[in-house]
Amino acid sequence: MKLIPIILILALVGAASFKPLAAAADEAPTTQVTIDGYAFKAPSITVAAGTVVVWKNLDDDPHTVTAVDGSFDSGGLAQGDTFRHTFSKPGTYQYYCKVHPMMRGTVIVKEASS
Repeated sequence: MKLIPIILILALVGAASFKPLAAAADEAPTTQVTIDGYAFKAPSITVAAGTVVVWKNLDDDPHTVTAVDGSFDSGGLAQGDTFRHTFSKPGTYQYYCKVHPMMRGTVIVKEASS
């Protein structure tokens, strides 16, 4: 019978110290690009490898964020929707909106500094 309170205490201490795996993604650097007036605001950005880029559609009309090389695609983004992509490897990534192909942007990814 004395064992039950000890097990409960250990379970509570263990639960209190639990850190979800998703928290690691929250610690990655983040950069935001807005979609407004049928344009990607900050059409060209430079980030370190490991950065999460978040696009947010402020327009009334739907848009996409689609990599020219096919490496990422947001699907349709309604007003207020966001799309997140983590850029892990250095390189230059060009993207566009499938609905409005004249909308274009570039993400330049550099080596992460130690």
